[in-house]
Amino acid sequence: MNLLILAALPEEADALFPGTSTPIHGIFPVRRLTAHGHNVTIATCGLGKVNAALAAGLFATDADILLMSGTCGALGAEPGRAYWLAEAVQHDYGANEPGLFRRYRAGDWPMGEAGEAHFAAMADPGLGLPHARIASGDSFVACPDAAADLKANLGATLVDMEVGAVAQVAARLAKPWAAIKAVTDDANDTSGGDFQANLVRAARAAGQEVERLVAML
Repeated sequence: MNLLILAALPEEADALFPGTSTPIHGIFPVRRLTAHGHNVTIATCGLGKVNAALAAGLFATDADILLMSGTCGALGAEPGRAYWLAEAVQHDYGANEPGLFRRYRAGDWPMGEAGEAHFAAMADPGLGLPHARIASGDSFVACPDAAADLKANLGATLVDMEVGAVAQVAARLAKPWAAIKAVTDDANDTSGGDFQANLVRAARAAGQEVERLVAML
């Protein structure tokens, strides 16, 4: 099976199967390796939805499954834990209406009645991780009020800047996707420092779970 694993940051990519291959540098740094009988491509896509979508589109052609590993902020989720992201939604896609930002499923026509906005991941093969819905957008959430809005209006308990875009690409390509991320911060006014302090540890926590996932596929 051919697996594509995306990670936004070098620390997140390096936490996956460390020491098993030599990086190939191009538009996006890439490592290729064989693990548990699968051909694995690990691409460092950079921050944000455009980078994530571009990397997913470039490397997904030959992939059977799109995966993402890395870190995220918590909207009430338990700090430090790794989560199976069962659903992803893009919190900054929608329509600005008087007194309201109405969120739609990314790519859908942003008019009229809004239906379910999320993309569903592939079935969990039995990793035993807690499941969560993640809200993705092109902003680093470091505000309790913004975090509370995402939790209340989208039912999200985690926030990041990439998974929702990878999920949209996978849906467009009709390919299964999965993501595992570990919490670095609580999406509040201390998030910047907390993220930096916890990045390497959380990246490895997520990476270890992704390695377990690869072994189960």
